[in-house]
Amino acid sequence: MEGGAQPSSLRDPPGPGSAEQDGVPGERDGGEGPPEVKRSQPLFIHSSSRPVPPEEPRASSLPAIPNPFPELCSPSNSPILSSPALGQGPPREGASHVVKVFGEDGACRSLEASAATTARQLCETLVRRTRALQDQSWALVELHQHLALERCLEDHEAVVEVQSSWPPGADSRFVFRKNFAKYELFKSNASLFPEVMVSSCLEANKSMAHSELIQNFLNSGSCPEVQGFLHLREPGRKVWKRFHFSLRRSGLYYSTKGTSKDPRHLQYFADLTESNIYYVTQGKKLYGTPTEFGFCIKPHKVRSGVKGLKLLCSEDEQSRSCWMAAFRLFKYGMQLYRNYQQAQARLSQPSWIGPTPLRSVSDNALVAMDFSGCTGRVIENPSEVLTVALEEAQAWRKKTTHRYSLPAACQSSPLSAAIHRTQPWFHGRISREDTQQLIGRQGLVDGVFLVRESQRNPKGFVLSLCHLQRVKHYLILPSEEEGRLYFTMDDGQTRFADLIQLVEFHQINRGILPCKLRHYCTCVAL
Repeated sequence: MEGGAQPSSLRDPPGPGSAEQDGVPGERDGGEGPPEVKRSQPLFIHSSSRPVPPEEPRASSLPAIPNPFPELCSPSNSPILSSPALGQGPPREGASHVVKVFGEDGACRSLEASAATTARQLCETLVRRTRALQDQSWALVELHQHLALERCLEDHEAVVEVQSSWPPGADSRFVFRKNFAKYELFKSNASLFPEVMVSSCLEANKSMAHSELIQNFLNSGSCPEVQGFLHLREPGRKVWKRFHFSLRRSGLYYSTKGTSKDPRHLQYFADLTESNIYYVTQGKKLYGTPTEFGFCIKPHKVRSGVKGLKLLCSEDEQSRSCWMAAFRLFKYGMQLYRNYQQAQARLSQPSWIGPTPLRSVSDNALVAMDFSGCTGRVIENPSEVLTVALEEAQAWRKKTTHRYSLPAACQSSPLSAAIHRTQPWFHGRISREDTQQLIGRQGLVDGVFLVRESQRNPKGFVLSLCHLQRVKHYLILPSEEEGRLYFTMDDGQTRFADLIQLVEFHQINRGILPCKLRHYCTCVAL
């Protein structure tokens, strides 16, 4: 693991007409006469029209000492003497800015970025440096620890611009981690927008299906009118009151008289275009929220402190997810859908992916196969896929333990006994509470999972799985029969030689689980 003390550079590849900086240290001529002094400032060299491949992040070439020849250059042109302090003023075009990014383990890496560097570009650089598997779920999270607020930056957002809005000395940071729920609104939009919360579904023609109506909104880059009850914290007080809110094209409103939509009873609440929406992570402790499902509307003009924050609280996670998705659509519109399309296009391109974990497979690489004949074939009919999966699951239950158990000679092998520790989905001995927080941070999407050691059973393991925005835990027990070790979750009806075989089976077959394993929680070391 590399330390966070040495900064790396993050730069866009220089195109035609762009300039590249190169520092030249000052020297003295060995000849007679007055010594020749060369510029110590970076020189601007115009690049050729030939395309240049992207530059690998490297240590910053800017010295960490004051300019030894200040008389040779104006302070206004010096990136050392005049670079604006972080959090003070807008980012300067063409200048380099230091951005610190933290991992979930607390380790930090410093990167050098331009004012135009986006969150997606920064994530791609970190994925390269950490040799992580590339996918669209990596995200940069803006975290304000003193306010218990966090949000996932959109792919197109300029990182330096976001950082410059932080007040000096604030306990704010960027965190690099997975967020499987980032584009879930374009995948399972019908479940994300419940019919009872979408005004158009209640008032529109019943002949149009709910999912079709929501898809029409997404295709047009617009946001459906969302409504529902939310708890609102009154300004300057710790009292929470329940109001009926409506998100319309003109903004967010709440009714002062029940669920009335009469203009006389609607009170304008917030301008979402000039605000950012954050999850509240410690609502009950810090703000006294009535539930754990709080969120906050933070206007851009509010730089520090609780004053000016618009705190809200939902009844459950489904309601909060709906509101948060609607706010994102309201603010960014078609830009969100373009981000999603670009992420999908990147998945189909050849990648520089590093070494893959031993025997671990991605859900994107799984296809249904039929091996009943002389050669294997891909099953494309969804109905046939389901039938084959059910038949295979039944076949697994009827098999003898000899075929799916480790050979007797391998029982004493340290590798076979601990091979699961090499997998990114294995998290060792972490608590149930930490597991739920980790899965919650990486996205409450169906199929997000991890495997950990059981705290109650010293020899057992636990499969923690998210389904319907709740985390469920399944005990995995080892057993030995005729000198052969196997693992099971259903009292021995289905047996697996090791934990990797158990995970890979349930990535293809649901088995006793409520859904298949789709995304594994992982933490990378920066």
